[in-house]
Amino acid sequence: MREYSGPSAVEIGARETLLDAVLAAEREHPSDVLLQRARPDGGWADVTSAEFAGQVRAVARGLVAGGVGAGDRVALLSRTRYEWTLLDYAILSAGAVTVPIYETSSAEQIAWILSDSGAVAAVVETDRHAALVAEAVPGLGAVWTIEPAEGPGAVDALTELGAGTTDDEVRARHEAVGADDLATLIYTSGTTGRPKGVELTHRNLVSEVAQVRQVFPELLNVDGSVLLFLPLAHVFGKVIQCGAIASRTTIGHTPDTRNLLPDLQTFRPTFLLAVPRVFEKVYNGARQKARDEGKGAIFDAAADTAIAYSKAQDTGGPGLVLRIKHALFDKLVYGKLRAAVGGRVIAAVSGSAPLGERLGHFFRGVGLPVLEGYGLTETSAGIAVNGLTAQRVGTVGRPVPGQSVRIADDGEILLSGSIVFRRYWKNPAATAEAIEDGWFHSGDIGELDDDGFLTITGRKKEIIVTAGGKNVAPAVLEDRLRANPLVSQCMVVGDAQPFIAVLVTLDPEAVPGWLERNGRPADTPVAALVGDPAMRAEIAAAVEEANKAVSRAEQIREFRILPGDFTETTGELTPTLKVKRAVVAANHADVITDIYSGTHQPV
Repeated sequence: MREYSGPSAVEIGARETLLDAVLAAEREHPSDVLLQRARPDGGWADVTSAEFAGQVRAVARGLVAGGVGAGDRVALLSRTRYEWTLLDYAILSAGAVTVPIYETSSAEQIAWILSDSGAVAAVVETDRHAALVAEAVPGLGAVWTIEPAEGPGAVDALTELGAGTTDDEVRARHEAVGADDLATLIYTSGTTGRPKGVELTHRNLVSEVAQVRQVFPELLNVDGSVLLFLPLAHVFGKVIQCGAIASRTTIGHTPDTRNLLPDLQTFRPTFLLAVPRVFEKVYNGARQKARDEGKGAIFDAAADTAIAYSKAQDTGGPGLVLRIKHALFDKLVYGKLRAAVGGRVIAAVSGSAPLGERLGHFFRGVGLPVLEGYGLTETSAGIAVNGLTAQRVGTVGRPVPGQSVRIADDGEILLSGSIVFRRYWKNPAATAEAIEDGWFHSGDIGELDDDGFLTITGRKKEIIVTAGGKNVAPAVLEDRLRANPLVSQCMVVGDAQPFIAVLVTLDPEAVPGWLERNGRPADTPVAALVGDPAMRAEIAAAVEEANKAVSRAEQIREFRILPGDFTETTGELTPTLKVKRAVVAANHADVITDIYSGTHQPV
């Protein structure tokens, strides 16, 4: 199939905006719990619809009094926390536009986004962030800090500032905004080049929320709850936030992922959202823990059973023997995994990068189905997604209602519909290059099956063409390699070279157990394992396993273990944990040169 369109029953009115959901919840269900805030002493405090809407108005009055005008851009730089959601809606209530910035951004990145967007003010989380903003754009109109070392925080300061501004002024601001006005300006984190500002209108995001609610009725509803921990500066997190508000699904926030497991067990969400790396870490961590405790064989058997059980659901259902094995491992292994995330999760949603069929079947088999989707900032997050009643593991699902997917002659995925952005901010050349005849060129390569399910096979710019002319998609090999608990990150190389190779980093959390099992001193640094024969043998085995997924011409012939992991700090990962290939290639150019210099260390 070359094109598929999802039927839509949703019409967005000319005056609809994202803020309408907050006002409707206040008007129709004022005493219902809309969010929960983490208490300093532990536990969660309820925030009703009326309380949240009142706080949104109070902060919006402060923004108006502080000089934020209709249509002005206001930067929001913070970790995922209650105040992020509150401030996001307050900015909209003031008739302004939210410009999210990742809290891990450098001064240079902050300077570019603030200057390019023309932001008139910023709300930041800490004094350190305020200092970065001051360094990036000296004299920016106003900067409020959520957690300053001294004085009132941004919410209290803005509430006090707006004491003399009336609700009527704020209401007039909101009512002047229409569906086709700008709601947010999100800068692509990008794996290459300078970030571009993606204009998303209220119509884009209200439409996305309405369509996603149709796909996820079991998740986005008044009985549901979600604990947000992904960056809300990313469109994926923002859309789930807005979808939860619109459906009155209770929201909690976790700013520090080091507290994620304890927070999951106290908040007990009914669904999760995360990027594939999180699910890989859950799987690899559980497997590594089992191996360290001498139960590796049991875990591997349980994993194989879960995968077989999931696959059987697509081919007539599991037989008696498989059902018995599955029931046994449910008591020994699967139940513990479900309990670790609170015990109430119905499903998880994954986006931002390919999950991989292996993990998809594993999690569905243990009773934690991961619904993989596909989208970009330019498509207001998910434009294709699997649902609980229509899931095809290994694909990213069908186009959401009202949206269209087309496969070009060269395999590129083209996208069209109400959730596709209108243009890049102040960049007509980039807009013209990306949108042609109403179709957005995604840069991804994929296939549609006869039922309209989309499979991502690679990134157009990431396809490796060897010296022999063989096209190699790195994702298949990299997904298989990361299945090994010792592997943290990896990057396949070989463009214009005679063979394929890979750079591998070790997972610091898995190394201690490996050291103990292999009789190495516990204080052995990761860098000392680069040439360790036993470690190389384990990675070589992982490479051989990955090679089973591709033809001989596409197989990895050599690998190098790097002394350190890819991180955001080194610039080698985006905030959503995607590898920045150009940066990794530049940072490790000497290693890549060595691979192809003739001093080979073959697999």
